[in-house]
Amino acid sequence: MKSHDLLIVGAGLSGMRAALEGAKAGIDVAVVSKVHPLRSHSCAAQGGINAAIDARDKWEVHAYDTVKGSDFIGDEDAIDLMCQEAPGIIHEMDRMGTPFSRTERGDIAQRPFGGASFDRTCYAADRTGQVLLHTLWEQLVKAGVHVYEECHVFRLVTSADGHVAGLIVYDIKTGQLFPLRSKGVLLATGGYGRVFLSSTNATTSTGDGMACAYRAGAPLGDMEFVQFHPTGLRTSGILVTEGCRGEGGYLINASGERFMGRYAPQKWELASRDVVSRAEQTEIIEGRGTNGAIFLDLRHLGRERILERLPQVRQLAIDLEGVDPIFEPIPVRPTVHYSMGGIRTDKFGASPLPGLFASGEAACTSVHGANRLGGNSLLDTIVFGKVTGGHASQYVRKEGLRDFPPQAMQEEQARIADLKGRAGQGVRPFDLRNRMAEDMNTYCGVYREPVGMAKMAETLPGLRQDYDKIHLDDKSEPFNTDLLRAVELRNLMDLAECIVKGALAREESRGAHYRIDQPERDDVNWRKHTLAHWDASSETARLSYEPVRTVGNPEYTPKTRTY
Repeated sequence: MKSHDLLIVGAGLSGMRAALEGAKAGIDVAVVSKVHPLRSHSCAAQGGINAAIDARDKWEVHAYDTVKGSDFIGDEDAIDLMCQEAPGIIHEMDRMGTPFSRTERGDIAQRPFGGASFDRTCYAADRTGQVLLHTLWEQLVKAGVHVYEECHVFRLVTSADGHVAGLIVYDIKTGQLFPLRSKGVLLATGGYGRVFLSSTNATTSTGDGMACAYRAGAPLGDMEFVQFHPTGLRTSGILVTEGCRGEGGYLINASGERFMGRYAPQKWELASRDVVSRAEQTEIIEGRGTNGAIFLDLRHLGRERILERLPQVRQLAIDLEGVDPIFEPIPVRPTVHYSMGGIRTDKFGASPLPGLFASGEAACTSVHGANRLGGNSLLDTIVFGKVTGGHASQYVRKEGLRDFPPQAMQEEQARIADLKGRAGQGVRPFDLRNRMAEDMNTYCGVYREPVGMAKMAETLPGLRQDYDKIHLDDKSEPFNTDLLRAVELRNLMDLAECIVKGALAREESRGAHYRIDQPERDDVNWRKHTLAHWDASSETARLSYEPVRTVGNPEYTPKTRTY
């Protein structure tokens, strides 16, 4: 059985940055990724990465903007750490060779983003995630870090004493399972956007790391907080960056009215994402949209500026909507984008499960609280990739390999054999996932109400029963995507239950969680984190709560959030 000191699952920005920290520490570190690292979903991030690198800006102001954006439920110690580290991270990436856009003076260019009090979003046109990912990949290759490429983690394995023992991995190329032992595991597997029908996320964003950690005994935090990005393309849901509005783009309704002044009279289009998405949804519900969408108008920016700073957005609009934004507005709508919830950790990325760490979107550290500010996601991935990678590397230096229970492999092999061995005409994974995801969009969307959420909660047990009837058309071994979709669907269903139960229980509106029946924030009763625990006996979620981590800064005292 192969073994490593530290196994990192996920080869996006957070996973790669953590792996570099492991290599720097001199430990035996390896990365497991179900896609080639350069196909990781980090490459889809467009608009930029936040940092107070301008002499007129301060990390303390960035931190306050983040606390406010979180609707005062973000953990203040982690927020302070992220914003303090941000300038150094930008300069480090710059030295590694990231081709940031530049001002005429040669400084790293920064643009405005939503919810920020200063123009602090560093960018590379509208391909920021892609260039950061390629830069880190070069460093990973240079460091000689081993990558288990196109390998899907099916199970996080623990020893008899409850410590992480390693992973059970499915090699997509061969169709074979194999075990990997380690002293620690760091999950950097991204979000769960595919719980919903329409998402800006790639089809690989199925919450695998969260689900594996959850079933192994690690609690998930704040799963009810799901961000809807204001500008997904109407037809496909593919992301149109907030950078469009940072460059001066307008949101208009079917009458051509620039409507955000009625909802956010100070910041207009650059209010926080939850505010803008609710405003758009209101326009659509009240009949001022067209075919379920409103419009992003860039025409006044001019051809030269669009081609220089937003070339990818223009190409996506042309290819997928048949609209050239130089001449016509782009039809957009609120679309599931980001999971503020995830594997609950401290500010160093350590989970309550011994030997398990998490970073990036897979983690609930919680720097984003109930609503993430644009530009803070890329920052989160790299800052906490570095911080958590360093912390995990020091941890495994003091630990030994645990016994790897042989029954774990036997159980996973039996599960695959069962899925492949079912005869007759059953339920297809694709059809079942679409049923679940469509209901999640309907009942756990931008606006939520108790009857709808309760209906979703009542629907989930029936979906689980249908999962037991899943039939795979493909019985082969190499590149069996039918099997992968079935395994991913189980993960999505477990996470959907956490989202719904957390949303039903939270009787207030905060950030991205907006209840029509409880439209106000309730700091007395609900300024606390939801924890979802896997109950192995019933195979369902059990909820508990813990307080927000505060640092005693009076500036962070909750107040009415306006933009």
